[in-house]
Amino acid sequence: MSSKGRRIVTGHDESGKSIILSDGPPPQTHAMTGPDVGADFVEMWNVPDAVPSLAATEATEPNNKPFTIMPPSGHLLRLIELYPASMGGHRTVMHRTRTLDYVVVIEGEVTLLLDDSEVVLGPGDVVVQRGTNHAWENRSDSIARCAFFHIDATFDEALLETLPKPLELMT
Repeated sequence: MSSKGRRIVTGHDESGKSIILSDGPPPQTHAMTGPDVGADFVEMWNVPDAVPSLAATEATEPNNKPFTIMPPSGHLLRLIELYPASMGGHRTVMHRTRTLDYVVVIEGEVTLLLDDSEVVLGPGDVVVQRGTNHAWENRSDSIARCAFFHIDATFDEALLETLPKPLELMT
């Protein structure tokens, strides 16, 4: 597949001057890649806090953590390359997460499936995913690459009353 992506992390030196701390592919410590998965999950950055603290440098590499589909708190940016069926890709399971997600299609074509409809997305299209039950599928003949910005969220009490019980969330 394509590269893991290039991640440039900025920070500050001891005098407060802006500098580049790292430049290159982000480390990947998980096995969520390849035809058996049907996609490549590329972890770019995550922060466990709702409001991140900006320090001169990071104390640890944010990707040195166990893989989870959604962050238990905070923010997560990942690139996902969805394979077409000819390369081992398949429709994801229908799932719901307790997150607000911004999904940007970078290249290719991907289909978003909801309980009552589906929509085909192409480069430049953006989905604002708000805790809805959904699935993804690449029905084309080439890889679809998307950026997923996941933000920890809570469900409104009135909405929770209408959702299926027990509320099963993907984590």
